[in-house]
Amino acid sequence: MTQSIVAKRYAQALFELAKEQGQLAEVGADLQQIVKVAELSPDFLAVLGAPKITIEKKKEMVAQLFAGATPVVLNTLQLLVDKKRITEVGAIAEVYRELAAQEQGSANAVVYSTRELTAEERESISTAFAKRVGKQQLTITNEIDPSLLGGIRVQIGNHIFDSTVLAKLARLENELIG
Repeated sequence: MTQSIVAKRYAQALFELAKEQGQLAEVGADLQQIVKVAELSPDFLAVLGAPKITIEKKKEMVAQLFAGATPVVLNTLQLLVDKKRITEVGAIAEVYRELAAQEQGSANAVVYSTRELTAEERESISTAFAKRVGKQQLTITNEIDPSLLGGIRVQIGNHIFDSTVLAKLARLENELIG
């Protein structure tokens, strides 16, 4: 998902408010629920972006649908409806998650492997690679890629650590040929 400048600004403002109110986790959970709703029902964002429906009606719908959300999230959603930027909610949630992870000394990592990792393996990878990028822990998402042949590839932000059999074979080939 692309991260527009607008999404970054809204996410930063939301992050600062949540941090000030001590609700980083709650706001993050609410944003993830909203993203799930948008993914499961694509018509949801289309309705909120429809020009024929009044802004007041849209704000009323948001208030009813997300009545259990934290006030800061609810106000942000209504502001997004006002400013006709509700389609940015997914990007805002993504940027917010990154900001919250940085604040908590964590980072998101994608681990590519040939099979599903066990909890022990995830913990071991988190511990080992968190130190390499100066974080306390990693939140790991496991992606299955049978073409790797074996080993793992870890992507943390712009850092990629590749210890797959495929990468080792490519390095060996370069040494032998070049």
